[in-house]
Amino acid sequence: MRDALRLMAWLSPTYPVGAYAYSHGLEWAVEAGDVRDEASLLGWLTDVAERGSLRNDLILANHAHRAASAGDAPALAAVNDLALALAPSRELHLETSQQGTSFLDATAEAWPCPALSDLAAALAGPVAYPVAVGAASGAHGVEAGAMRAAYGLAFVQNLVSAALRAAPVGQAAGTRVIARLTPVVAALAEAAGPLGLEAIGSATFRLDLGSFRHETQYSRIFRS
Repeated sequence: MRDALRLMAWLSPTYPVGAYAYSHGLEWAVEAGDVRDEASLLGWLTDVAERGSLRNDLILANHAHRAASAGDAPALAAVNDLALALAPSRELHLETSQQGTSFLDATAEAWPCPALSDLAAALAGPVAYPVAVGAASGAHGVEAGAMRAAYGLAFVQNLVSAALRAAPVGQAAGTRVIARLTPVVAALAEAAGPLGLEAIGSATFRLDLGSFRHETQYSRIFRS
């Protein structure tokens, strides 16, 4: 119960990581007409989850959790370096690094933990968001499977929240999309457990290109 409540707090929209400011390329997808209703939003987010960054994030978070649980600071730093290098654009690099660094700072202050403090000292510079969540969970002894599932659902919920602000999609439709994606998240979280870092890969080229085009989009409300 304590671990579940901790994850709910850490991954809540109220946690001070600035997640509300990022759409992960969704704002450009709306502008381009790729996301225009409930069905297209569901299709877009399913691809992001299964073939894009969510699957990669779950693998990275799991390896960060493993390194933190073992107190292996060099391994954790290596996972972080890989996570940052995987960001395909400046905006998506900012999205993961700003949230990750903010998450680590807020968690270290509100939930002080000697193990996390030691690991954080080894992470010089920006910290990728999934690595920060995995490291904090491992340092605090939160179960890895629960962490992966909670991270995945929070990822989807944040993008649906962005869609409610950027796309012609209402709250009822957004809730249905989350319900449809919940078993997808559960399956991805389960599958990511035994995967090595060599299993990382994505095929969401339109999202990647859209994240570049978002920089010059005429009207924007999100940073990515």
